[in-house]
Amino acid sequence: MRVQVPEATGGTSSSERVADILLLFSDGPRTIGVTRAARELGLSKAVVHRILQSLTGRGLVAYDAASREYGLGPAAASLGSRALRDSDLRAVALPHLVDLRDRLHETATVSAKVPGGRLFLDQVVGAHEITMSVEVGRRLPLHAGAVGKCILAFSTPDEIDLALSRDLRAVTQATVVDPDRLRAELARIRADGHAASVGEREAGAASVAAPVLGRADVVVGAVSVCGPRFRLTDERIAAVVPDVVAAAALVTDALAGRATPGGPRRPAGPDSATGRSPLDRDGQSLTF
Repeated sequence: MRVQVPEATGGTSSSERVADILLLFSDGPRTIGVTRAARELGLSKAVVHRILQSLTGRGLVAYDAASREYGLGPAAASLGSRALRDSDLRAVALPHLVDLRDRLHETATVSAKVPGGRLFLDQVVGAHEITMSVEVGRRLPLHAGAVGKCILAFSTPDEIDLALSRDLRAVTQATVVDPDRLRAELARIRADGHAASVGEREAGAASVAAPVLGRADVVVGAVSVCGPRFRLTDERIAAVVPDVVAAAALVTDALAGRATPGGPRRPAGPDSATGRSPLDRDGQSLTF
């Protein structure tokens, strides 16, 4: 994917270039060379080399002489660990992830929305012998999988337009890359209050996700449950949706300071008469 970087000169442009080079490591390969970085960012090799040399001197990247490529350095690892440790979303979500895992026995995760994508902040791995695990801290696209599409569905119209205008790469054979089809799916996810996917980001896996909202009802991330497809059948996916939606609502409340004392609790399930989730019990889709 080619990232367009402003060519204007000045401090802001230089800062953006440094940030863009660092962000290449969040969703790209473990190491990257000057030529590839320059091509993906639309910069000259001289500019990229100069920035990488500066970052190397500060421990943010490290140079491998054998491959002649750069990878993240110890200072970047320290910053990443600190960011995860200090994340309010991660902190308030963790007890609810434990509660979800204990009740559903599948891996429960929390993800954060970040510029150009999203990343897993934390996970509580499932209790089965064969279970799913995720890569915490790596930036992932918004168009692939339940978590990404859930976050994107509750983003602003401008953010949706921007995401769908980019190069939508197929992560697996099941990844949806047609913008019109994706737009229709996002509208349905927003109306339903949750997203589900099968094999869109990982072949043989399935997941269910629901949005977490921050201040002014702006989506900041998502709570999800994932597992192998042979266990998360269509029927099982439908059964876990209310739990995932309720957990995401509790995390939203916790971020807003509305959490119930005493830790996580299991909210009421779907209305027995209507089958609706706790978020739309009066027959109206919740507006975010």
